[in-house]
Amino acid sequence: MKYFPIANTDLNVSNLILGNMRLKELSLSDAEKLVRTSMEEGINFFDHADIYGPSYGECESYFAEAVQMNASLREKMIIQSKCGIRPGFFDFSKEHILNATDGILNRLQTDYLDILLLHRPDALMEPEEIAEAFETLHKSGKVRYFGVSNQTPNQIALLQKYIPHKLVVNQLQFSIAHTPMIDAGIAANMNIDQSIDRDGGILDYCRLNDITVQAWSPFQKGFFEGPFLGDQEQYAELNKLIDELAAKYNVTNTAIAVAWITRHPANIQVVLGTTKIGRLKDAIQGSDLPLTREEWYGIYKAAGNILP
Repeated sequence: MKYFPIANTDLNVSNLILGNMRLKELSLSDAEKLVRTSMEEGINFFDHADIYGPSYGECESYFAEAVQMNASLREKMIIQSKCGIRPGFFDFSKEHILNATDGILNRLQTDYLDILLLHRPDALMEPEEIAEAFETLHKSGKVRYFGVSNQTPNQIALLQKYIPHKLVVNQLQFSIAHTPMIDAGIAANMNIDQSIDRDGGILDYCRLNDITVQAWSPFQKGFFEGPFLGDQEQYAELNKLIDELAAKYNVTNTAIAVAWITRHPANIQVVLGTTKIGRLKDAIQGSDLPLTREEWYGIYKAAGNILP
């Protein structure tokens, strides 16, 4: 397992994260086994959000119940959660952030979060209010560090203008079959769809500002259009190459999909949302698998992208 420090924190994190959006699909005993196995395999980072679960916050409660959360176990975990999505709208108001965080802490049975992320940009956000909420949470010891999810460079810059605490994380969708973060940079100044800058150069912005990128849906194509692994209709060439590399490195295709992300020098964390222990272990094999430049670009091209 590869580890690295998140800039402007004292957190030394695994580059793979156990995401808990689907945890409630498991029995309590299987949920505990999934979390315990991830820790035994070296994962120390656990991602949540207050909207995860069949009902609001249910996955957070289930997580704490499954592992029988206690002080000793909590010390071994880096726990992150997200707030700001409410039924039918987004809400970054001070009141909601404070109330949502209290709910998160109560459900996770912990006194503090290592990182709190603002989920999905709120077009009506008032940065001064957010700054007040963050200051209250930090002074009370309820949240150690702050970040965002799915935000552009200017949205982050606007927040950072008012927030005294450094924003340390941006969680974004990224996979071999969903690469807008790198497409425009590779095909710069070309009159093709791949050259369209869809996010304001967010990956470069995060690297320039010491913000750790976390990749969600690392096996998805498009926006929840299903996995690309095994898709012989749309991604036959990509799967052929991935399978060849899996055989070369004696790992599974899942490991290669993870390794393509972890190979990037930005030190991107990969959020694994699987509920299957076998798939979890397969993914872990890609934590520090050293794909060559030729292999990395070969995968990128096989996914349907061009190199000028």
